[in-house]
Amino acid sequence: MAVQSALRIYKDATAIITGGASGIGRALAEELAARGCEVVLADLQLEQAEEVAAAIRSAGGRATAARLDVTDHEEFERLVEETVARTGRLDFLFNNAGISHGMGAGARHYRIEDWRRVIEVNVGGTVNGVQAAYNLMIEQGFGHIVNTASMAGLVPSPGTTSYVTTKHAVVGLSHNLRAEAAQLGVRVSVLCPGVIRTPFIEGGTYGRRVEGVTSEATREMWEQKKPISPEKFARKALDEVARNKGVVIVPGFWKLFWLLFRLAPKFCLNIATKNFKDLGRSPAAVGRTARKGSAAPAEER
Repeated sequence: MAVQSALRIYKDATAIITGGASGIGRALAEELAARGCEVVLADLQLEQAEEVAAAIRSAGGRATAARLDVTDHEEFERLVEETVARTGRLDFLFNNAGISHGMGAGARHYRIEDWRRVIEVNVGGTVNGVQAAYNLMIEQGFGHIVNTASMAGLVPSPGTTSYVTTKHAVVGLSHNLRAEAAQLGVRVSVLCPGVIRTPFIEGGTYGRRVEGVTSEATREMWEQKKPISPEKFARKALDEVARNKGVVIVPGFWKLFWLLFRLAPKFCLNIATKNFKDLGRSPAAVGRTARKGSAAPAEER
């Protein structure tokens, strides 16, 4: 009965998914389309998003692709307006796009531009989505904003400090907006994935990798935390969104870590401190890294 209810909620709905060209965004789009929802895959990787949309259409679903830089509010607002003009409604906005920097490396390896870029995409991109869609949803009398945070937005995760900072902000935004929006007919949920097996866990296409931290080392670190496929995550997460759950944690066993941190934060911080292994190289390498490259202007999740 619960699965049937979830199918009915998504049938004939319209959804925009940012970061929809790959990873969790792609899996959400494919699962939404399979449940009868028309999906708009919004991503800077337009060619890849178009390929995903074409595959969805070939499977009998309804999908389009659109280029979107989530840090550009006007561009985001234009996409929402064009989508509603074409479909007549916006049922779901999945603020899913995100980047990371220096996965597995301590904050001592960061440059100020790394902080700024992660905040600009992960927090600013979510804010732009809310600003573009929230009032429209209020006016139409329905809608569901779904923000992708992370377990890193609920518990400490040393080695991902800039990412943790932004995902705590997304969780806080989602909690507060949910309380306000409920009185106006709009739903708000926040997705807090555990470790999902996507390119993101190796730093992704757009995250800046710290010198000396290989993709293999990062992957090995995350594999110890039992990642699941994005497809499995999407199925379970969308069932929870359909039930209007405020905080969606998948896989479910991660809820134990959240509960433990809430009950015994000092104990959890001590464990996190002991387990942290900085994958970055020596402080001497930090200076060399700071003189090379910059975070790329794009996002994914």
